[in-house]
Amino acid sequence: MIEKKQVVTIAGNDSDGSAGMPADMHAFFTDDTYGMGLLTAAVAGNSVGIYQQQIMPADFVAKEFDVLAADFDIAAAKTGMLGNSAIIQTIAKKYKQKDFGPLVVDPVIITKHGDFLLEKDAYADFKKLIIPLAEVITPNYYEAETLTGVKIPLADPQPAMVKAAKALQKMGAKNVVVKGPHESDDQKEVTDLLLTAESEEKWFTQPFVKTNKINGTGDTFSAIITAEIAKGSDLVSA
Repeated sequence: MIEKKQVVTIAGNDSDGSAGMPADMHAFFTDDTYGMGLLTAAVAGNSVGIYQQQIMPADFVAKEFDVLAADFDIAAAKTGMLGNSAIIQTIAKKYKQKDFGPLVVDPVIITKHGDFLLEKDAYADFKKLIIPLAEVITPNYYEAETLTGVKIPLADPQPAMVKAAKALQKMGAKNVVVKGPHESDDQKEVTDLLLTAESEEKWFTQPFVKTNKINGTGDTFSAIITAEIAKGSDLVSA
């Protein structure tokens, strides 16, 4: 019998199941790994918007780290909604103490509805403490703009995507995925960039599929990368 690889998401819970920890857990299961959830926050939301959120106490988050590390052999982890500076500082400290494997950072800052999921005064701690821990960071183009200050124009995004990816590497991330814009209903394709730790640029172009499922795509994407890394896939395959 082959034991499933164990992976953990450090994230918030979306009450409608579409994004955050539920989306990560769905993805982990689909990719044949055993997923666990280290809860940082909970949001009351649905497909229309987020109406209230509750951040977990930092000492509770620290205890979650301790009890998981004591009982499981975690092969890789990812972050999602971190909420505030206290949570960020706790995660950075604990990740250096506990072996949770390579870290995939999904920089959850703002939803498609415009709801902020990271307190604005926590950006500095996120950039200083979490980005340097990232084996892979997976911002969409808006998150890349917010973190780096590099404007990514919709008409010709690729040169700016490279510039933003290099800026994120200077902040300490080893490998950077910048997801290309998909802002037009007439768009036929979406192109994403992977800038590897060896400074190789790899571009991935796929058809743009318009659906009414508007939440959780970034969570699912980063969760699958996490599961694949845990299973031993190389980064490009992941």
